[in-house]
Amino acid sequence: MTGLTRAAALDGRSFDIAVGQIDIGNAGNETTSWLEVGMLQANGQIEPEPRMDLSAVTRAFMTMVELPLSANVLFMTVMATKMPYTGRG
Repeated sequence: MTGLTRAAALDGRSFDIAVGQIDIGNAGNETTSWLEVGMLQANGQIEPEPRMDLSAVTRAFMTMVELPLSANVLFMTVMATKMPYTGRG
C-alpha cells in the first residue's frame, strides 16, 4: 500500500490530486471486541489489547480531508496510546 500511495501521490500532482494513507490500529468497534479477551504479546503473555475510540480515527481522517490542496499528509498512523509494541503489523 505504501508504494501505491507514493506512486499515486506523485502521479496525481499535475492534476491537483492529493493522496494520503492512514494506518489504523485497534479502533474500538464490534470487529475488535475480541481484543478485550486478550492476545499473545511480544513478551509471550496473553493480555487485553488497548483500543482507541473510533472517533479518533474519524478526526484524523477529517484533518486530512480538510487540508487545502497546497498541503498534504502523505502518511499517518493512528493507534491506541498504550499499545505495547509499535510496528508489529
